Amino acid sequence: MTQVFHNKSKVIITCNKRLSPYLQDEVKALGYTIERAFSTGVELNITLTECIKLNLNLRCASQILYAIKSFSAKNPDDLYNEIKAIEWEELIDFTGYFSVTSNVDNPHITTPLFANLKVKDAIVDRMKEKKGIRPNSGSDANKTVIHLYWKDADADVFIDTSGETLAKHGYRKIPGKAPMLEALAASVILATQWDKKSPFINPMCGSGTLAIEAALIATNRAPGLYRMNYGFMHIIGYDEQVFFAERRILKDQVIKNIDFKIVASDISEDAVEVTRKNAKTAGVDTLIDFHVCDFEQTPVPETGKGAVVFNPEYGERLGVHSKLELTYKRMGDYMKQQCKGYSGYIFTGNPDLAKKIGLKAAKKIEFYNGKLDCRLLEYELYDGSKRAPLITE
Repeated sequence: MTQVFHNKSKVIITCNKRLSPYLQDEVKALGYTIERAFSTGVELNITLTECIKLNLNLRCASQILYAIKSFSAKNPDDLYNEIKAIEWEELIDFTGYFSVTSNVDNPHITTPLFANLKVKDAIVDRMKEKKGIRPNSGSDANKTVIHLYWKDADADVFIDTSGETLAKHGYRKIPGKAPMLEALAASVILATQWDKKSPFINPMCGSGTLAIEAALIATNRAPGLYRMNYGFMHIIGYDEQVFFAERRILKDQVIKNIDFKIVASDISEDAVEVTRKNAKTAGVDTLIDFHVCDFEQTPVPETGKGAVVFNPEYGERLGVHSKLELTYKRMGDYMKQQCKGYSGYIFTGNPDLAKKIGLKAAKKIEFYNGKLDCRLLEYELYDGSKRAPLITE
């Protein structure tokens, strides 16, 4: 068991629904082989040490789970006995702290909290028998985290090598109103045609997550630069030299300057101030042009190419529709008139309002924002009208 850092095992990298294609691209780009892909993640066969690099680099992931045992458990007593048989004293520092999370679908369990408690009791009882000391446990995910996956009679126990979720990237100290999760924002950007070398325009920027993620992606700044605590650090056998070596690689690969504009604008002075502060925490405030203005006044560099990305209100509340209908129409007009040659994108959870944009979407890419079914609508904004080429004899 002490060899978890060097033994290959099943590793599940989870992500929010519909982010899996972007997660798969990231994992492959880092040189890993995917054994299986599914709607909320991927499965690899790697060591716990290899999970360190993934934790530091992935933008679209939520958790990285390293399997330590698979077994059959029909009921809570079976679960307790199987968990208690694991050599926890070789994994968890008995003076340490651990928490348990789970994904449970078993006829004997009405609440996952009961399954969590069974796992906790089994670990604590084993440690008391072997070491005579009871480790502390609770709900904080900032130390050792053990994850149970239990469906019908099939169960897997994992070390959650991430601990706190990877979907938050650590720079957003001020969330702002209805913020977009960082992993979702990164996936949205990766779903666009943006080449990371031409302007990125983000009108109605809110708390600035899209503009900041664009700056991070363009300059190769990985999420691991903003975080110093992960679940893998609290497992016996962890070598901090591996972590610091990976972190050095992250620092060395940062592109310091870019020669194109990333623009963030909002009509709210507060929103722009929040964006500026979050960008400063991320170390990219000097790479973004900030503007307090109506979105129609957002300056668009005349490069003839780039991406303009809107994440407007979806109008879930009643009574705001007529005003939003006009806003959506104005967004369409702005893109058509001022963003010629760019790729235009509107991320929305409201198909009725999307009809008011007045442009035909070339693509409709599916996402969820929380539980809300959303689309990233892609528009090709031709310079002039799209004419067929003249045929000469």
